[in-house]
Amino acid sequence: MTTPPNSEWPESASPKPEQKSERDRVVIFDTTLRDGEQSPGATMTHEEKLEVAEVLDAMGVDIIEAGFPIASEGDFAAVHEISKRTKNATVCGLARAGQKDIDRAGEAIKPARHGRIHTFISTSPVHMKWKLQMEPEQVFQMVISSVTRARNYTDDVEWSAEDGTRTEHDFLCRCVEAAIAAGATTINIPDTVGYTVPEEYYALFRMVRERVPNADKARFSAHCHDDLGMAVANSLAAARAGVRQIECTINGIGERAGNASLEEIVMAMKVRNDVLPFWTGVDATMLTRASKLVSAATSFPVQYNKAIVGRNAFAHEAGIHQDGMLKHTQTYEIMTPETVGVKQTSLVMGKHSGRHAFVHKLEEMGYKLAANQLEDAFVRFKALADRKKHVYDEDIEALVDEEIAHAQDRVKLVSLTVIAGTMGPQSATLTLDIEGRQHTVQATGNGPVDATFNAIKALVPNETVLELYQVHAVTKGTDAQAEVSVRLAADGRAVTAKGADPDTLVASAKAYLGALNKLMARQRGKLAVLDAAGQRIHSTDAI
Repeated sequence: MTTPPNSEWPESASPKPEQKSERDRVVIFDTTLRDGEQSPGATMTHEEKLEVAEVLDAMGVDIIEAGFPIASEGDFAAVHEISKRTKNATVCGLARAGQKDIDRAGEAIKPARHGRIHTFISTSPVHMKWKLQMEPEQVFQMVISSVTRARNYTDDVEWSAEDGTRTEHDFLCRCVEAAIAAGATTINIPDTVGYTVPEEYYALFRMVRERVPNADKARFSAHCHDDLGMAVANSLAAARAGVRQIECTINGIGERAGNASLEEIVMAMKVRNDVLPFWTGVDATMLTRASKLVSAATSFPVQYNKAIVGRNAFAHEAGIHQDGMLKHTQTYEIMTPETVGVKQTSLVMGKHSGRHAFVHKLEEMGYKLAANQLEDAFVRFKALADRKKHVYDEDIEALVDEEIAHAQDRVKLVSLTVIAGTMGPQSATLTLDIEGRQHTVQATGNGPVDATFNAIKALVPNETVLELYQVHAVTKGTDAQAEVSVRLAADGRAVTAKGADPDTLVASAKAYLGALNKLMARQRGKLAVLDAAGQRIHSTDAI
């Protein structure tokens, strides 16, 4: 980050490793399971949340914001169970300033070894007038009452000034001082709408810390959104202003354009420690593994050129770059792949590859599967290898990610046969496994995909709206795996799922069923399963 002209931004010398001090330690607050899951279509199942939390805890994240307990029974259950299981990290529940929110959050984090309540209220003029429809004095009193109530459940209370970067400075300082006096130990001034720029955010924290008399009694935190593409830059600017907690997410997922990316923040401090002389407790070698897990759980693909964890982050195609890399890796790489959990070398996988080679390849790619998951993945890998001449890393990635994403599905594809061509209508014969029982149906449609989806609807009637249907090839060649993304919406809720298979129609069916399963997991009613004659033969959770 370049130091701006005519600013008071300090230049910093790089400390030697043995000179690390707690004063320079930046606490990592991960909100993948809360703010990240609020991305439209990024909903995770209960089991997926537990798996992500386990990886976050193992990699050294300091605080895991596990959810918004009052939002739903599912969110409460996830926070409560993560609180029971987490060994090292502090588990945090989000709460608005109301008493019911805080009480629910307090109940959710009760089993945690270290629990935190994160309560917030809007402080900007536009939010107070239009969102809260409250006067500033009412908001000020709620700051005090909410923090005071949260302290009844835990000594670790974080208070946030929502839309802090558009809040009047006098009022912001007054609220911060009151929150600390009421017992808040962490003060977060978020850039809720991604509005600020690095120099401005730096100056805001310097101003608050200088003007608030009891500022030394709390740790300050930055929470930045990426609407203008500056979330990471703003977060690092805050660290230079004395902020010692940064709130971020794996892969930068989050509402609208997302949040500050955890992997980018951690590696920026490692690679450019000369100008960012801070350190975190995160094990950077687990970054790729965490990225892949979150991508699979949310069905949100990581862009190929994403910093640190993207497919092309350590790839070189241009002849000049390749020549430089062969002579010395530092000509075009400022960090080694190994530092973020990526192996530089790769095995060529095919139908003659054995289980040992397959396990080694998965470890190279950052995956760690349980024995039963590994066996299932190996069987499907061998089946894929028999159908494809070349099996690329991306093929294996799609294969494993699909298993992670759909392991808990209650409705699964057994077989699909489609008759297509110039003479319509096209038809599809489909067999589904629904909670251990198989059902078959035949349906027609305006094209093979329409026929396939109509067959699914015939067995699993639903009123969902197909908002997205997208296909792309995972690798090159006519035998490439197709990866299909489907987004379904129902009752104001939208979910996204992916399916991969060399047959595009099979991949389409898998993706559609994946989205249906996610919707069913969040509903409580009963859904009829019908036979070809329209007779009820089974029922499962409704959509």
